[in-house]
Amino acid sequence: MDRHSLTLLTDFYELTMMQGYFKHKNQNETVIFDVFYRSNPGGGGYAIAAGLEQAIQYIKDLHFSEEDIRYLAGLNVFSQDFLDYLKDFRFTGDIYAIPEGTVVFPREPLVKVIAPIMEAQLIETALLNIINHQSLIATKAARVCFAARGDGIMEFGLRRAQGPDAGIYGARAAMIGGCVGTSNVLCGQLFDVPVKGTHAHSWIMSFPDEYTAFKTYAELYPSACILLVDTYDTLKSGVPNAIRVFQEMRNAAIPLTFYGIRLDSGDLAYLSKKARQMLDDAGFPDAVISASNDLDEFLIDSLKAQGAAITSWGVGTHMITSRDCPAFGGVYKLAAIKDRAGNFIPKIKLSENSEKITNPGNKTIYRIYDRNSGKIKADLICLVDETFDESSPLLLFDPLEPWKKTKLPGGSYRMRELMVPVFLNGECCYTSPKVMDIRSYCQQELDTLWDETRRLVNPHKVYVDLSRKLYDIKIELLNRMGQT
Repeated sequence: MDRHSLTLLTDFYELTMMQGYFKHKNQNETVIFDVFYRSNPGGGGYAIAAGLEQAIQYIKDLHFSEEDIRYLAGLNVFSQDFLDYLKDFRFTGDIYAIPEGTVVFPREPLVKVIAPIMEAQLIETALLNIINHQSLIATKAARVCFAARGDGIMEFGLRRAQGPDAGIYGARAAMIGGCVGTSNVLCGQLFDVPVKGTHAHSWIMSFPDEYTAFKTYAELYPSACILLVDTYDTLKSGVPNAIRVFQEMRNAAIPLTFYGIRLDSGDLAYLSKKARQMLDDAGFPDAVISASNDLDEFLIDSLKAQGAAITSWGVGTHMITSRDCPAFGGVYKLAAIKDRAGNFIPKIKLSENSEKITNPGNKTIYRIYDRNSGKIKADLICLVDETFDESSPLLLFDPLEPWKKTKLPGGSYRMRELMVPVFLNGECCYTSPKVMDIRSYCQQELDTLWDETRRLVNPHKVYVDLSRKLYDIKIELLNRMGQT
């Protein structure tokens, strides 16, 4: 098997549809598909786009190996002429996307594919798999980091992730969302991100006593000495033994550059406050108190509200699996078909659920910022040929309740187009930044949100509006479909 190709990472019906297009001689019909999602994960006010680097690699490697062709032939579904076509298959279209780390909102295209319909159809499943997963975990990580109010969050989820890939790319996404490090060494190697960790209870239990375990660990790692204090009794044994080791290190003139304790069980608020007092009384006010144990954003927020003396958090299961909201819900919908004259004809999907009705046409997105504060006012989905003058008033309206309107005075706002070209004519024209650079960009993006949008419960909604031109096309299509 070609280990570097994910070409067969697709749903079977993508291939049967491809053969149908091939047989009906419309395989070269150019179409537009949009990747978007309908609601923010976990009831939040935003999401974080992630996964583009892996999506790019997938497209670059897209081809059918000889083994792939043999396998498909053995299914006795595909004709020989179609299989012969697949032997030389390559992606030749265009892809536009919102860069990783960008704050995004429901219904706006995260990725736009413009390509012959066979090519566009094949890549649907893998694109959704990659973008959905990493956007979900990046969003969860951003929420966890927000709850920690500036404290460092370490990603500790590898052993609880749903398989190696979910562990590796989930950790990557968590770093984009704001984590300061990961326990995942392979992720650290692949993406040049900080790896962090302490030791397990088994380390303590393998020694004759807790003090000897702590002392041995401190001798091995004096510059990164975080001791796990809850193996036997946190306040009666663990913290006193940790203090004894710290005192011995100080007496031996060993610099205490990064040191402290980790709590992994019990009442974290109570234990951390008691431990803080004990460490302070012993002369170690700068000792770190870190915590783990099935943490999520809501528990961290509660512990912070209780005055927990924790400044570093290890978050595993709930973040790497996004346990409370395990699916991002991104979809891939046809938006337009190019006619013989070279014009894109808008297409729309109807539904009894209004939120499932798609936005037609060849679109792009402008983010609208308040010029004074730099905060996001709204996002505007429009057609690619539309232009706007920031010195003129801008009328925004809710596309679902169009009587709700806001008029922004000229000069009071600025606009930024979010989508960038990634592939043009099948060639990649985009260079993915390093993960830590994406992380920094993501922090800047999060700073453009109002505090009311970032809160964990009942956040303020950022409106995603349609331009008047796009709205009119959508209504025209809806009316036309309603008459058939």
